[in-house]
Amino acid sequence: MQARTRWARVLFPALILLILTAAFLFSRVWPLTAYVKKGLDIAGGVRLVLQGEPTADTPVTRQAMEDAARVIERRVNTLGVSEPNIQLEGQDRIVVELADVHDVERAREMVGKTAVLRFVGPDGQEVLTGNDVERAQAVQDPASGNFVVALSLKGEGPKKFEEATRKYLGQPIAIYLDDEMISNPVVQSVITGGQAQIIGDFTAQEAADLASLINGGALPVKLNIIENRSISPTLGQAAFQKSLQAGAVGVALVMLFMVAIYRLPGFLADLALIVYLFLTAGALIAIDAVLTLPGIAGIVLSLGMSVDANIVIFERIKDELRKGTGLRSAIDVGFHRAFAAVADANLTTIAAGLVLQYFGTGPIKGFGLTLWLGTAISFFTAVTLSRWLLVLAVNTGWFGKRSLFGIREEVQA
Repeated sequence: MQARTRWARVLFPALILLILTAAFLFSRVWPLTAYVKKGLDIAGGVRLVLQGEPTADTPVTRQAMEDAARVIERRVNTLGVSEPNIQLEGQDRIVVELADVHDVERAREMVGKTAVLRFVGPDGQEVLTGNDVERAQAVQDPASGNFVVALSLKGEGPKKFEEATRKYLGQPIAIYLDDEMISNPVVQSVITGGQAQIIGDFTAQEAADLASLINGGALPVKLNIIENRSISPTLGQAAFQKSLQAGAVGVALVMLFMVAIYRLPGFLADLALIVYLFLTAGALIAIDAVLTLPGIAGIVLSLGMSVDANIVIFERIKDELRKGTGLRSAIDVGFHRAFAAVADANLTTIAAGLVLQYFGTGPIKGFGLTLWLGTAISFFTAVTLSRWLLVLAVNTGWFGKRSLFGIREEVQA
């Protein structure tokens, strides 16, 4: 027995066992879907549409809306939301989609507040604004145990605050956020060093949120929430489970079809499909991508591309076998002749997916990502992995009958 045959007879069953074991572990014991980030339509969350409202002092411009979107993004980052979707819509609207948000009211408050901070003396004179604040931080006062917001001032802020505390010594300096008084402390002494505090009846979360609003900066324009839609995690999870079930049924039917029509090559193609699903899920986890329902559609479509590539290749192999070509030669010729057509189809789909991801918005981007990523992976599994498994199977010497490749054996008279 040749060394190649001996190695093939050891390696081939070992690979089959490895793939099937991995399929069980990564679908039942440690499901990869649990580690993939879910989008708004799966994990639930909130979708807000904010419209700019022009005033006499602040007209709504494209630049102002872009600045507002950046301020909202800084605020949203403090919520710990995975991959928030913040985009401009038209000239005066911003769409904010926050997935897997548990405290919806807090998210709305953080996104929609203008957050104009002002320190005002008893005579109505403005002492400081949010522009004078370099950094805000929620801390616990060791003396009282209450939570306060500590401010570090910048630029002319320390000088202005020192002059104000000297001027209003023994008098209150009111602190306003969006024209709402949040604190009215009495100046006990002249404050130098560029440090200030906002004292109020804050919880730890309220103090942290106020500090985040100040750090994020005030919105350059007033924004009104014109659409406010919440998706419950239960509803999103139900849709996700139904999509997975539909995908599982579709994959099972495809696998049965491949085995029924192409026998051994179809079975090996099914194993390659399993590897494709693992690699796709692993890639989504590795790049920290967010999976949405349109993204699942992209994965299913790229899976179809993989099956289509296998069908084209296996039909070429069957053509060669009908001509009387040997198994190994038929495999080499079949893959070679089908490669150009398979490559063209996959490359055009990858290009389309990249265009959708780059120029699309919202769910379209997720669909484009999974489409090109899944197609690239399926091209590897359908062309490279399937061929390697097929050659390895033939090298074992166990599968010499042409009927195992979907070809009827000719009966000699």
